[in-house]
Amino acid sequence: MPETRSFRLGVAGPVGTGKSSLIATVCRELADELRLGVITNDIYTDEDARLLRSAGVLDPERIRAVETGACPHTAIRDDVTPNLIAVEDLERDFAPLDVVLVESGGDNLTATFSPALVDAQIFVLDVAGGGDVARKGGPGIARADLLIVNKTDLAPYVGVDVEQMVKDASEARDGKPVIALSRTDPASVALLTEWVRSMAHVVRAGDHTPIDPGPMAPHSHVGEDGELITHTHAHTH
Repeated sequence: MPETRSFRLGVAGPVGTGKSSLIATVCRELADELRLGVITNDIYTDEDARLLRSAGVLDPERIRAVETGACPHTAIRDDVTPNLIAVEDLERDFAPLDVVLVESGGDNLTATFSPALVDAQIFVLDVAGGGDVARKGGPGIARADLLIVNKTDLAPYVGVDVEQMVKDASEARDGKPVIALSRTDPASVALLTEWVRSMAHVVRAGDHTPIDPGPMAPHSHVGEDGELITHTHAHTH
């Protein structure tokens, strides 16, 4: 891997699962040992980037926003050009960077990153979304390099059995790694940061090949005029 080329790590998951909080946690824990940058995605705003800048987790110039103006899938999966340009600009401006985290705009369980954009990807669920979500599967849950079951400290308040949710997630992922995470739990935070540290080393050594998660499942959302819009995404090399 060229020295100016970072390990690019995607972070996806439904709205409100704690993607920005997870990225802030990674930055706080690893900024002293790894050179980090962040790209956030929102449809119409740069709110996630502003949140991270205000948290003081990195030099604000290392946190940049992409306003996709369209379905979040598009900018991380179908036409990654705006994100790829943002990543490469960040790598050039702060070379060398060790890791660039690319946060997807919040979406549903079908969200995945193109391997043309990231080297590995994390998918984030949270207990407040329901304990049954993990076993519903989908490309994000099944194929991401790491699945996070987030906000485990909230489980007693929403009636979720974290152990069962993690077991369901592990079965849906055929044993690929799952971490039950709370930013208030140092042991789980250590598991997350060690995974990032280890994956960065593996990618830089050339020992990891991004796997195309496959075509998007058809999905729908409501447009600005209230009309239901159905998308069928395709991805070709």
